Amino acid sequence: MIKEINESLEPLTKKLIDHSLYKKISTPEQLQIFMEHHVFAVWDFMSLLTALQEKLTKTTNPWLPVGNPETRYLINEIVLAEETDININGKRQSHFEMYLDAMTAAGASKKKIENLLLQVNHGTDIFLIIAASKLPISIKLFLKNTFEVVYSEQPHKIAAAFTFGREGLIPNMFSSIIEKVQKNFPEEDLSLFKYYFDRHIELDEDEHGPMAYKMVSELCGKDPDKWADAKRTAETSLKSRLELWNGIEAEIEAETTVECA
Repeated sequence: MIKEINESLEPLTKKLIDHSLYKKISTPEQLQIFMEHHVFAVWDFMSLLTALQEKLTKTTNPWLPVGNPETRYLINEIVLAEETDININGKRQSHFEMYLDAMTAAGASKKKIENLLLQVNHGTDIFLIIAASKLPISIKLFLKNTFEVVYSEQPHKIAAAFTFGREGLIPNMFSSIIEKVQKNFPEEDLSLFKYYFDRHIELDEDEHGPMAYKMVSELCGKDPDKWADAKRTAETSLKSRLELWNGIEAEIEAETTVECA
């Protein structure tokens, strides 16, 4: 079933891997626009991950062993890598914090993501935050899709979004981004940006991706309804990412048009 779903998703994954956006990131200002949008996907990934951690491991007391130890290992190992990886300077840091540092180095504004996190920290309902925000519609729809999956309370759907929409997609998509973007910038200008992408490619391609597929197989088992759910969730996740990329591209094109006018 994993192979069948991946084959059905191939047209969408190809659009994401070959997206025309990547070639259009050729100036510091265009890179800033990309990062100011993409940071929301860097952030909300952790909510998919911690939703799986809550459902598939024991995170409350008293503790008991629950579920499959291989799945527990996968979830906890990814949380460990995402929250406390080694940054470019050899210090412990989350991937999200690495990305924020890369934004600072690139001159990108962190105001929008920081404003959202401030409201999250105050305990405001995430869907109210998204609806009331002045974020671009592509970001709002992307976040809404993520949190609808997170709060579905259905591990097989969360795992499908996490696996097909993130871990299984990221190595090829991030490789394509770096390959096209770095041609337009001196190496030193992209060091933090590239390090973030390289770490994800390395981890997801060799370890997290294959293990995530096993997790989906375990959670769906022989239940055809769960496999159908997984396929629909995967498709929605990829379409949501595609709309996010289209939104970034549209903003870059609009910015370029203004500059040329």
